[in-house]
Amino acid sequence: MTADATHGLIATPDAESITRLVHGFYAEVRRDPLLGPVFEAALHGRWEPHLQRMVDFWSTVALGARSYRGNVLASHRPLQGVTPAHFAAWVRLWGEHTSRLFVPDVALSLQQAAHGVARNLFRALIGRLPDFALESDQEHGREHGHG
Repeated sequence: MTADATHGLIATPDAESITRLVHGFYAEVRRDPLLGPVFEAALHGRWEPHLQRMVDFWSTVALGARSYRGNVLASHRPLQGVTPAHFAAWVRLWGEHTSRLFVPDVALSLQQAAHGVARNLFRALIGRLPDFALESDQEHGREHGHG
């Protein structure tokens, strides 16, 4: 893990920093009044295996580790009571955690990946595209004649 000397932010993610990100993020998810109950209902008694799967997932995304094996959509389909507000809260918390740990370009890359996951799940579970968007998504749309 290489830290940016001026801010103590991580410039090069590694297994340790991804583990730290995932565990810190989900600790806050569990405390969140909106997200906590949904996650607790789905994961009661199974938090440790979930955390390991999420470390594997984000290590695959961020590091190319190929340690994640699974179907993201299939694992989320059974969730009950998920609303657009849950997605927005999840994206917001992820953004906060990545920005606290990583230099801006690394944080943005992780945020864009999470946003893509959230957007795909939102479309599948809610039945439409989400209202939330990263600035880079909006800029991308403007560059290509959208929005």
